[in-house]
Amino acid sequence: MPLFSILDMIALGFFVVAWIGYAYMTERSPISTTGLNAIMDGYRRTWMRRMLAREQRMVDTQILAALHNGTAFFATTSLFAIGGALTILRSSGEMTDIVGHLSIGIETSRTLWEVKAIGITVIFVYAFFKFAWSYRLYNYVAILLGATPPPTDKDTPEAEAHVLRTAGLFTTAGRHFNRGQRAFFFALGYLGWFAGPIVLIVTTSIVVVVMWWRQYRSDSLRAVAGSEA
Repeated sequence: MPLFSILDMIALGFFVVAWIGYAYMTERSPISTTGLNAIMDGYRRTWMRRMLAREQRMVDTQILAALHNGTAFFATTSLFAIGGALTILRSSGEMTDIVGHLSIGIETSRTLWEVKAIGITVIFVYAFFKFAWSYRLYNYVAILLGATPPPTDKDTPEAEAHVLRTAGLFTTAGRHFNRGQRAFFFALGYLGWFAGPIVLIVTTSIVVVVMWWRQYRSDSLRAVAGSEA
């Protein structure tokens, strides 16, 4: 008897395609330039240019520290999530017994449950690496902030090059952070597979719709984009 049914394979394929497709849409497609992430990238460049004119830059370092703390929080949360997923994997026998006695009638084997638990673990490991690398990149951004030219040199080509360099690294750090958060959101959709392949398709679709709406149709987008929205 095969481990995965045809419906399981279809649902898992839908999940993978949805994740890759959404990532492409928000990072590389033409529509990505109208999204919330792209607009915030523009504000990062604006921030770096205005920082050049400031003599005192304590506010900038405080903002960067807040970004650091947020990224560290999600990285730590990823480790807790990995621990929880490994607990589900270790207790697969007990979990299948509990699920088998539920009134909603979820049918699964121990091997299939273990495969699903490994899958959710891999997703959280991926998220951890993204958050950890984003945290590292924010450290590099802090170094570049310290190397920012003084206000007297703000109109020089060197200052402009430094702005673009710092903003580019800032954008990269934010992109990796976004990928880690995206993994968290899709992990919520993946949990539907424990209830069955149809539920996985439904939960994945809900996750994609919610993320797309927040990226391209939300009040947050209209607030930061103004007339551009």
